[in-house]
Amino acid sequence: MFSAVEVIATKRDGRRLTDDQIDWVLAAYTRGDVADEQMAALAMAILLQGMDGGETARWTQAMIDSGEVLSFSGVGRPLVDKHSTGGVGDKITLPLAPLVAACGAAVPQLSGRGLGHTGGTLDKLESILGWRASLTLEEITAQLADVGAVICATTPTLAPADRKLYALRDVTGTVESIPLIASSIMSKKIAEGTGGLVLDVKVGSGAFMKTAPRARELAETMVRIGGAHGLATTALITDMSVPLGRAVGNALEVAESVEVLRGGGPADVVALTVALAREMLALAGVSDVDPAAVLASGAAYPVWERMIAAQGGDPSAPLPAATHVEAVVADRSGVVDVDALSVGVAAWRLGAGRARKEDAVQAAAGVLLLVEPGDQVVAGQPLLELHTDTPDAVAGARAALAQGLVVSEDPKPRPTLLHATIRP
Repeated sequence: MFSAVEVIATKRDGRRLTDDQIDWVLAAYTRGDVADEQMAALAMAILLQGMDGGETARWTQAMIDSGEVLSFSGVGRPLVDKHSTGGVGDKITLPLAPLVAACGAAVPQLSGRGLGHTGGTLDKLESILGWRASLTLEEITAQLADVGAVICATTPTLAPADRKLYALRDVTGTVESIPLIASSIMSKKIAEGTGGLVLDVKVGSGAFMKTAPRARELAETMVRIGGAHGLATTALITDMSVPLGRAVGNALEVAESVEVLRGGGPADVVALTVALAREMLALAGVSDVDPAAVLASGAAYPVWERMIAAQGGDPSAPLPAATHVEAVVADRSGVVDVDALSVGVAAWRLGAGRARKEDAVQAAAGVLLLVEPGDQVVAGQPLLELHTDTPDAVAGARAALAQGLVVSEDPKPRPTLLHATIRP
């Protein structure tokens, strides 16, 4: 038997944790036999000393073993999922799940809520009248068989060790550890029981990973973990230095997603949705359908309607609208540059996001871009709209945009959307 102090000291001193140490400490922490302050010390030691590939794979397995592994037998379609590391205007899950289902695969998308400047998929969908996030395993299975797509909250029995550790990392300055990030994401996805996984690893100012080397390290780590656990995994490294699309905020992003599903929408949202769909369909073994053609035709929109209705939502109901809308105009003529982080923080301050997990969000709050990065604008032209139900928040949103919404004479080239593809 081990002690928490012994395990902490092993990693503190830069030594490798054994499989037995990892299994014991995560099981004991889940039971409550290892205290939060002890696990916080271990997480800090891991942040500072790192873990090798074998340790990270075992840490992932121990978190999977802390709960149940879901099984969606009888769905009748190949199962494939997607995970994004989060960004600003990253609404891609909303059009992607029904698109992949319309192409013949099944998507069990267990999602989360937003924190800080990055939006949460469940928060977005909860702006739809009647829609509910919490489903039983039986409901998820039935919906996958009938509709082919489900977006819902993670079940309470899925990787409970990760749920405890995730909350602890958030308040102890240990979020940035790549082994802990990778094992957190992959433990839930492997326990979810999907047959293939495509990862969208964001890089840039609005992403968690700010630099290309860090994004690549995270992507490669997760692809290796997937391979070590028998889960076919591909990662795309995609840009998050400018917002995705024009809508940032819950109901605003739902509206833009519907536009995409009806065959329209911003070019970058369409391009990334199609790129991820192609990777997902390849892992699912579906090779005879072109997702670009399906999306452009609007054929995925009826799947969206069925998916929303199956979870109690009314896809035809009007989305919430903000009681206060205010424009930000160009102070000079020139070329506009938009920074993702600044827009994300502005939307958060308007009420679209939360500072703590227990905070409420405003369904209608957010930022609507009226121009795209690289557009030529004239002085006085509206650049974006600030949407909120709390007008007092506008000043803070404008302050966030002060350095991130710039009109200059020197245009910056729009960044490439897809930086790299990582395969086993």
